[in-house]
Amino acid sequence: MKRSTFLLFFFVVCTSIFAHKAYTSSYSTFVTTFFKKQLTKKPLLKEPEAASIQVALLLDTSSSMSGLIEQAKSQLWKIINKLNLITDNGESLPIYISLYEYGNDNIPARSKHIRQILPFTTDLDLISDQLFRLTTRGGEEYCGQVIHESLNRLQWVGDKAIKMIYIAGNESFEQGPYNYGTACGEAGEKGVVVNTIFCGGYQEGVNLKWKYGAQLTDGTYINLDHNRETVYISTPYDQKISNLNIQLNDTYIPMGREGIRKKENQVAQDLNAASYGKSNFAERTKSKISKNYKADQWDLLDNFKRDKNEYKSRLAELPQEFEGMNTDEIEEEIAARSKERDNIKDQIASLSVERDLFLKSKVNTEKEVSLEEVVIASIKKIAKDKKYTIEE
Repeated sequence: MKRSTFLLFFFVVCTSIFAHKAYTSSYSTFVTTFFKKQLTKKPLLKEPEAASIQVALLLDTSSSMSGLIEQAKSQLWKIINKLNLITDNGESLPIYISLYEYGNDNIPARSKHIRQILPFTTDLDLISDQLFRLTTRGGEEYCGQVIHESLNRLQWVGDKAIKMIYIAGNESFEQGPYNYGTACGEAGEKGVVVNTIFCGGYQEGVNLKWKYGAQLTDGTYINLDHNRETVYISTPYDQKISNLNIQLNDTYIPMGREGIRKKENQVAQDLNAASYGKSNFAERTKSKISKNYKADQWDLLDNFKRDKNEYKSRLAELPQEFEGMNTDEIEEEIAARSKERDNIKDQIASLSVERDLFLKSKVNTEKEVSLEEVVIASIKKIAKDKKYTIEE
């Protein structure tokens, strides 16, 4: 080998070794830092909020279940408003909702046709958004497997918490590789009540073990006509509440790109709710004035209410209208906008009371149960057992 060739070869080898060491060191530092961050992340459900409502919705999205998805979309805000009536020392319990779909061929077989759409979240707009994105397609429905996965992937905490699984479908409860009895046993150990909703005839659901599955955790079994369309009663207050909702949205001040995206989603979910009529839109507006409608991560007013100093480190994220303002001027604007929002909320609350009284005066001759009625009735039962107050 020529001397020049040898030196070139030696230089390349040495360079590669040093580069490898540098890369390995850099990669090692990255991995260590990454996993430290993961380990120090706070869990979504913290012990101080263990007195809460934790609900996992496990929805069969096989091809025959489009009617069930429609009920979930159209009744979400009525359910949220009813849950807000469960209080502890006069305060509404925090609501955490998780969403799973199962039995859909679009989900790979290696995942047992199961997908966690959302872990426990308090973001009501996000829940609505994901419900409206659901589509149906034929598949294998593994009830025991999806119950097992929701129990092990979600953070169920607190002895005082109302912890509920609602699983809805229309095939045998025994399908799949994971025994439903074992899964329900795991639920009982965690203090989670499994409620089963069979979409079909009552006795058929009994024969297919849906009732027995609920009994294993002292849950509720019900059958419903999942293709039944939700009927809303129009009231004289719906349009006024709708107009106030527009004014309410105008008081939200997005912080940064995420804030802009969240505000856009707020409007998108208004439109989704309105697609089921003004009465359903009024239900959504009512939910937006509750304690459980949270925007403190992206809205300046709610963020300031939670932490009066955080915005100071996020000045670059504020809209252009705040450019050039000092902190005193910003806080004056926050105070003025907050007063405006509170006034709008008070008007919505007053109209909602009148609207509720109007609806109660209407005789309901419907005999069939709905998804909303199933969820509310079963949660009220557990709420009473745990000594929570139910405002009516």
